[in-house]
Amino acid sequence: MILLKGLPGSPYTRKMLSLLRYRRLPYRYLHARHGETEGLPQPKVNLIPVFYFRNADAKLEAEVDSTRILRRLETEHAGRSVIPKNPVLRFLDYLLEDYADEWLTKAMFHYRWNFDADAKMAGGILPYWGDITAPDETIAEKSEQFGQRQINRLYVVGSNETTAPIIEASYKRFLRLFTEHLERFPFLMGERPGASDFAVFGQLTQLAQFDPTSSRIALEQAPRVYSWVSLTEDLSGLEPEPKHWLPDSDAPRTLSALFAEMGRTYVPVMLANAAAYRAGESKVECIVDDKPWQQTTFAYQAHCVDWIREEYDALDATARSTIDALLAGSGCEALLVQRLE
Repeated sequence: MILLKGLPGSPYTRKMLSLLRYRRLPYRYLHARHGETEGLPQPKVNLIPVFYFRNADAKLEAEVDSTRILRRLETEHAGRSVIPKNPVLRFLDYLLEDYADEWLTKAMFHYRWNFDADAKMAGGILPYWGDITAPDETIAEKSEQFGQRQINRLYVVGSNETTAPIIEASYKRFLRLFTEHLERFPFLMGERPGASDFAVFGQLTQLAQFDPTSSRIALEQAPRVYSWVSLTEDLSGLEPEPKHWLPDSDAPRTLSALFAEMGRTYVPVMLANAAAYRAGESKVECIVDDKPWQQTTFAYQAHCVDWIREEYDALDATARSTIDALLAGSGCEALLVQRLE
């Protein structure tokens, strides 16, 4: 029985719950702010979801990185894998997963706390998930405190007056491009979901189906994407086969378009952040889509660039050559050639 705690408003919690259902892995889900989590070990970084694994001494230890947890589950539980066996497709899936986890989350946080209606809804609903029986006065107090704290943290993900137009335009383009892909395939990875599908799903549970402004945009401009989120909530009935993955070395046009979008926004920010982190600078400044971008330096995302390069370097020459050809001209190739010491 896999033990984890989380909250419905956490895109990473939703990512992992959907994954567990698809893989038909038994789990026990604890709500993060309920008393049922008392006595459990605390993670080094206070994030959710938290998974609890037994270490060599049979003691519970807490882990919070969804990318690492997903791959640990692949190692410990066989069947219904979300990691393609083909090395080329596996790398592309990894890159798309990182894009969802590290870029789409900027849109999620931005829409939730940058607009009054969204902040009011989130501030009014999220506290109930901590204690559904709490008095209204208590909820009102928590709502104001929590909402203000989150609004004050917008700078962490890079949401500000300078970056807002970039984030919002990128979200709308993503909806259009993902819609075009879904017209041909039910998942990013073809006829069966990869890790990237669950990462995108997690962010869209909030963007497309919870926060008022971004969900209205999804309903108006991308009803197919809105519907996909509902379908991907529980894929336990899907029967995947090896032939359901995308072709090994020929990414469809719709996927290539998504990589071009990533090269337009996600890549320059990730590289600029990594460079700032290496230089010991506290602020990131770069140009994205011909517009200025400013944000606070984020250490974790600097490590993400290293991990992407490690995944690429671990491939054989044939796989790297295929990936180079697939990503050529997208802008994503910059992640693979610029090593930052």
